[in-house]
Amino acid sequence: MRDMARISESSGIWPVALNGVVYEAGGKRLIDDVSLTLGPGPLTCVMGPNGAGKSLLLRLIAGLIRPGGGSVRYGGAAEAAPHRIAFVFQRPVLLRRSVRANLNHALKTYGVARAERRGRIAGLLALGQLEALAERPARVLSGGEQQRLSMVRALAARPALLLLDEPTTSLDPQATAAIETLVRKVAGEGVKVVLVTHDRDQARRMADEIVFLHHGRIAERAAATRFFDQPQSPEAQAYLAGRLLL
Repeated sequence: MRDMARISESSGIWPVALNGVVYEAGGKRLIDDVSLTLGPGPLTCVMGPNGAGKSLLLRLIAGLIRPGGGSVRYGGAAEAAPHRIAFVFQRPVLLRRSVRANLNHALKTYGVARAERRGRIAGLLALGQLEALAERPARVLSGGEQQRLSMVRALAARPALLLLDEPTTSLDPQATAAIETLVRKVAGEGVKVVLVTHDRDQARRMADEIVFLHHGRIAERAAATRFFDQPQSPEAQAYLAGRLLL
């Protein structure tokens, strides 16, 4: 992780720019004319009610799905450089191998030479506080341990941008705290983090800025303190007051 900041700055993906992005499925417009520019720096939390399009927005940023209209550009290019963007899903998807073997497989996939992998694996295990679990089958780990493994496995590529889709859903407070500590450390090393969360308290703890979605549109983007203390949009005001958003 020592050179994460250097890699992030020199990755060539900045800015990540969405311009008039539209995404439709089943005859419904789920993302509607979204324009958003991301650069290295603040930890961004994406919030909004269920069905607002939060996870879809992350997938569009990652290039996992293509917009039906508008464009997504990475430093002016139509595609991001390989492995510069990492995505961690809400539910971990792990190989039927040990924790160590999951990390080794990721490094091999990313083209890391065999001679370098041992040291890199040791660093990733330490980052995720998984050293004592290195030889344990990944799929028998607790939910929080699996999610920490998913995160450090994603970081094996040394990405510039880490996208997290509700990584602490259904986790207990201790496991949530461990994930949040890991996210802060990664962000502190210069990796841009975009975190989707439905947990307002988590967003207060973690976010530097908030992107608030409603009906597939960005209703508000603001510094986290301003968003929570003085929301400007009627949609954000209603959401934070606990009123139903229709």
